[in-house]
Amino acid sequence: PIPMAELVQLPFAQVDAFSSKPFSGNPAAVVGMGQFQAYLPDSILQAIAAENNLSETAFWLEDSGGNEDEFTGRLRWFTPTLEIDLCGHATIATAHVVFSSRPSARRALFKTMSGTLEVVRGMDGRYEMDLPSWRLPAAGSAAGPGAV
Repeated sequence: PIPMAELVQLPFAQVDAFSSKPFSGNPAAVVGMGQFQAYLPDSILQAIAAENNLSETAFWLEDSGGNEDEFTGRLRWFTPTLEIDLCGHATIATAHVVFSSRPSARRALFKTMSGTLEVVRGMDGRYEMDLPSWRLPAAGSAAGPGAV
């Protein structure tokens, strides 16, 4: 358990995805769980996302056993009001944070509610990611990975 009575400091970045210039692109907050081996309680993650007040806040954890050329971890996304199944720009933003701290890494794998997402850093420094696809449901029915 994480002692909540103590001040918890987490690495935080606000990244403007899809842009090489500050204050442009699509902003996302990226929060690493740092020394923790588990996420903080959902209510705390939701409160952090609400405080950030950006369209999405990404929370990531690194899995053990990775190597310097490849990052493997878990990723979740919260809007200011709820957790969501998928967010492309916040995934790219998280990969940017990971790659910035690991110059030799070329690939990041994130386990998410939508499956494993892969982000590759090309030799030119650009990021590439394939998003999952779902069949569109009939009108009036649920959509997405959690649909029944």
